[in-house]
Amino acid sequence: MELDTIDIKILRILQTEGRIRSIELAERVGLSPTPCARRVKMLEDEGVITGYAARVDQTKLGYMINIFVSVELEKQASENLKQFEEEIDKFEEVVECYLMTGSQDFLLKVVATDLMAFEKFLQEKLTRIPTIRAVRSRFALRSIVERNALPSPQRPSKK
Repeated sequence: MELDTIDIKILRILQTEGRIRSIELAERVGLSPTPCARRVKMLEDEGVITGYAARVDQTKLGYMINIFVSVELEKQASENLKQFEEEIDKFEEVVECYLMTGSQDFLLKVVATDLMAFEKFLQEKLTRIPTIRAVRSRFALRSIVERNALPSPQRPSKK
């Protein structure tokens, strides 16, 4: 899908103001409401906009710790990767999971209420996945940059 400057403006606004009224969005990007709504619908239909969600302060829900966990599997065979992915998807403490290059196979972002909760997660969930060879954990002290919006494309395509 080719994006023009108006599409990029729409995306930039919606990434930071997902609850903006459609009339206000249309005004800010210089369109009337109907064409603006059509563009938003097209961005949704094309999978550029994948959904809408509320951002929640994890500390207000008691999740005081962010842990980055590197996981190495015994073998990188496709069945081991698939099994790990299916198992890790069951753990709600894992808020992000990436397949990686290099010495680690997966990088997880895990949230926990405290050290005891993380230890319980490790012992009762993560390390029980049979294909794991090694687990290394790093605790985040504080967040420096947290962006919800992606950078704008360097050169918008012409429609």
